[in-house]
Amino acid sequence: MRVADVMTKNVHVVNPDDTIAAVARHMADNDIGFLPVGDHDRLVGMITDRDIVVRCVADGRDGSTRVSDVMTTDVKYCFDDEELSDVAHNMGDQQVRRLPVVNRAKRLVGVVSLADAARSDPSVAGVGLQGVTEPGGAHNQ
Repeated sequence: MRVADVMTKNVHVVNPDDTIAAVARHMADNDIGFLPVGDHDRLVGMITDRDIVVRCVADGRDGSTRVSDVMTTDVKYCFDDEELSDVAHNMGDQQVRRLPVVNRAKRLVGVVSLADAARSDPSVAGVGLQGVTEPGGAHNQ
């Protein structure tokens, strides 16, 4: 099964100049915890609800803080034509639960999560989840 078969295609994208307050409201209104950050048709980062808590609120910043000040700039992504099992394994290795999905022209076409994988094949998601739940890693604060 390919990533394109299970990914979420209706992707919300925010701008690096948006405020954290606006992004948090957007996340709350749409039940989203992860948003790609785009600048003129280019994927430049990602912002998660955890980024807002750890890099903004915990540091004493307020809602007027810009997304670019707290977003994750080390963008991990996958291609829409990759095998879901390979991507889920890589997600476990990278300890991430969600990835932006790009086409071979590197244009954003979706987002894939371990939850998407679990809905299609629980055994595939289990491989990724096992890696994500390991303590520590690059995303340990």
